[in-house]
Amino acid sequence: MKTTKKSLIALIAPLVILLLSISFNSCSDDKEEDPIPPYTCSTCVDTPDALPENDNSAKGVYKGIEVGSSGTLSIDIQNGSNTITGYMTLDGLSATLTSNVSYVDGQPYIAPFTGTYDGNPVTITFSVAAGGGVPTVISSDIPGHPDAVFTIYKETSTSLIEAFEGAYSISGGESGTFNILLSRAFNLWGGIAKDDATGSMPEDIGGTINGNNQLVESENGRVVGNLSGDVISGQFTDGDNETVTINGHRTL
Repeated sequence: MKTTKKSLIALIAPLVILLLSISFNSCSDDKEEDPIPPYTCSTCVDTPDALPENDNSAKGVYKGIEVGSSGTLSIDIQNGSNTITGYMTLDGLSATLTSNVSYVDGQPYIAPFTGTYDGNPVTITFSVAAGGGVPTVISSDIPGHPDAVFTIYKETSTSLIEAFEGAYSISGGESGTFNILLSRAFNLWGGIAKDDATGSMPEDIGGTINGNNQLVESENGRVVGNLSGDVISGQFTDGDNETVTINGHRTL
């Protein structure tokens, strides 16, 4: 049988296409997927908002965490302006807060901050000493969250305050919210944990951050988690010999 050049090309062309297809698919299958980048808080600041002139005053910036669901609170008392405002987030919703109480230099500041949350009026009453010490949320009236608990710290021009929202679980079955405030400048952290089932909350959770970026509980020297960028995670054994797992990410 006589074979022409055209007929040879017609026979070879499909084979070449098939081989190229197999080679391409093989390379595609062997290609490793790009690693997922670590979580970073895109809305968080990397340097303190607080101004140096307010470091030893009731004026300045305060940042906090909340449980009873989960959220954060920030308060600005004339930090670079004449305004006094607050901002609360809770369960993915937010509220801008304002105060009608004037600041008096050299005096403690105690005032209700009011706003609207999820279509309802809210009030958070805040107190701080004249020098900026002992910032406290005295009371709160948040519809749907009657048992909200806050922990709040004063930020200074040399100590950024960061808020992490997260959760914990215990091998015995308990689980709940675990939110943390920390200062890398002072190597200190504190937090609030709340049992989802009972609503109970242990007191005085906190401690230091060691040179390995581990969160160490001050009461017993136990390492409870690791700090890596904007993420906290860890596992430890509690006093009942049960395994506790924690995780959280920075939101303020």
